[in-house]
Amino acid sequence: MAVCARLCGVGHSRRCRRRQNQDHPASDSDPDMDDEEDERIVGRKEAAGGPGPGGVPGRADAGPPNPQSLLDLPPELLVEILASLPGTALPTVGLVCKRFRQILHTETIWRRRCTEEFGVKEDLRKMEAGGVSSRDFYVKLLHPYRNILGLWQPDIGPYGGLLNVVVEGLFVIGWMYLPPHDPRVEDPMRRRPLFRIHMWENKKASTVKKDEFSTKCNQTDHHRMPGGRQEEFRTWLEEEWGRTLEDIFHEHTQELILMKFIYTSQYDNCLTYRRIYLPPPMPTDLLRPGLFKGTYGSHGLEIVMLSFHGNTARATKLTGDPNVPAGQLTLEVDLSRPVVLPDLERQRCVDELSRLVLGVHAEVQREGQALGPAAAPPPAQRVPEEAACGGSSSSEESDGAEVKPSGAVGGGSTAAASLPDSQPFVLPMGVMARNEVYPRTCKKCFYGTGQIAGHGFTSPERTPGLFVLFDKDRFGFIWLELKSFSMYSRLTDRLGHAHAPNMERFDAMLRNMQSWTS
Repeated sequence: MAVCARLCGVGHSRRCRRRQNQDHPASDSDPDMDDEEDERIVGRKEAAGGPGPGGVPGRADAGPPNPQSLLDLPPELLVEILASLPGTALPTVGLVCKRFRQILHTETIWRRRCTEEFGVKEDLRKMEAGGVSSRDFYVKLLHPYRNILGLWQPDIGPYGGLLNVVVEGLFVIGWMYLPPHDPRVEDPMRRRPLFRIHMWENKKASTVKKDEFSTKCNQTDHHRMPGGRQEEFRTWLEEEWGRTLEDIFHEHTQELILMKFIYTSQYDNCLTYRRIYLPPPMPTDLLRPGLFKGTYGSHGLEIVMLSFHGNTARATKLTGDPNVPAGQLTLEVDLSRPVVLPDLERQRCVDELSRLVLGVHAEVQREGQALGPAAAPPPAQRVPEEAACGGSSSSEESDGAEVKPSGAVGGGSTAAASLPDSQPFVLPMGVMARNEVYPRTCKKCFYGTGQIAGHGFTSPERTPGLFVLFDKDRFGFIWLELKSFSMYSRLTDRLGHAHAPNMERFDAMLRNMQSWTS
C-alpha cells in the first residue's frame, strides 16, 4: 500500500482509488476509472500473506509477463525510462496519461536530470531532506536560468573580462574572474561574486537576445565609499594590483592604472555580457587549448584564449588594454615553421635570434606575396615601447636561436614529431621580462607574430617573434622588435557549460569578438 500510495499521490488520510474501486465496483464508477484501471499500479499485496499473482507468497504485482505497452511496465522501470529523457520533454510526457503524471513526481527522475544536464554536484538528497525537492530545483532555478550558465565577456570597452556563471547550492552565481597580481602569472585566478540568483526569486531574469544578457544594479550607492573617489581608488588598486600607487614607480604604468579605474568605475555594475566558448580539443592539437594568464608589461596580467586552426595556433585576448583591446588577436603561431634552439652559449645573442627569426618572417612575406596581396601579413615596424607589451625588469643573459627551414616539415603535427622532446632554454640578453621565474627547458619552439598597436588600437601591426612551448600548461613568446618576453600559464579552474558545440561555432564566436572592439 505504501508504494501504491506514493505513486497515486495520496496520504494516509485518503484511500487509494484502486483499492476503493475493488471495494465498491459498482458505485464508484466515473470517467477516470478506465485510465486508472490501465495504470496497473504495483505494490498491492495479497491479503493475509497469500500467494502473489505469480504464485510466490507476498510478492508484489510486477505486471503482465508480456507487456503490450509502456503502461504495462512496472513503475520502477518506467522511472528509469523517464529519467533518461531530457527535462524539457517531461512536461509533454506528463500529458499522456495520469500514471505518467504521477510517476513524474518521483524525485529520482529530477535528481538525475539535475546531475546529467547541469552537472550539479551537491547532495540532492540532503537538499530534499531540507524541504527543497529536486523537481522544484530543476523547474524553478536550473531550467529558467539555463541560458546564462557558462562563460561570458563583459562589454567594458577595451578591458573586457571573464565571467563564469555557475550553479552553487540553491543559487546561480556569476563569478568575475580576475588574473593574479602582476607578475605572479602562475598564481591561481582570483574570483569576485558579481550577482546571485535564488531559486525563489520573484522576478525572473531574461536574456536580451541570443547569447547576450545584461545586469543592472539598483543600489549604486552600495558601491560608494565614505571617503569618496580617493578611497574607492585605493580599494580598487589594492584589489586590482595588490599594492598602492606609491609602490608603482613607472609613470606610464600609473597613467594606465588611473585610466582603467576612471573608465571601469563609470559602469556601476550595469553591464552587458556576450557568450564566449572554449575551443573544442582535437587530437592533433600541439597542447590542450583553453585559457591562459599572460604578462603584458605595464598593462599587467591579461587572460587569453589559445586555439588551434590547422597549422596555426592563435591566442585571442579576453581581457585587454587601450592598445590591443579585448577580443583581438594577440599571438599567431605558424606550427609548420619550427625552430630548433642551439646550445646555451649560442642562445645568448639576441641579434642572432633576431636575424634568424626575421629571416623566416621575410620568407613568409615572400610566400604571401606569391599567393596574392591579401595573403601576405603586414610588414613589421618598430613602435613605441608604451604601445606594446614590453616589460620593466631585465632577465638573465641569453642569446639567439637556429631556425629549421619550413620545407623540412610538412605540417603542425609532423613538425612537432620531428623536434626533440626537450631542449635547454634561456632568454637572450637584453630581452625584458616581468617575471624571471620561467622554465629553463622547453619542448618546442615555432615562428610566430604578435600584434602591437598605438593607443586606441591605432596602426595595428604584427611583429615577428618566437613561440616557446615549455610544457602542457605553460608557454612563452619573445617579442623580438620590442625585446620583451611574455610568460603564459594555464587557467586551471573547472569551467562548466563552456565548450563550443563544434569548431564552426567557435570560429564564428572569434569573428564576433573581434568585431566588438574593432
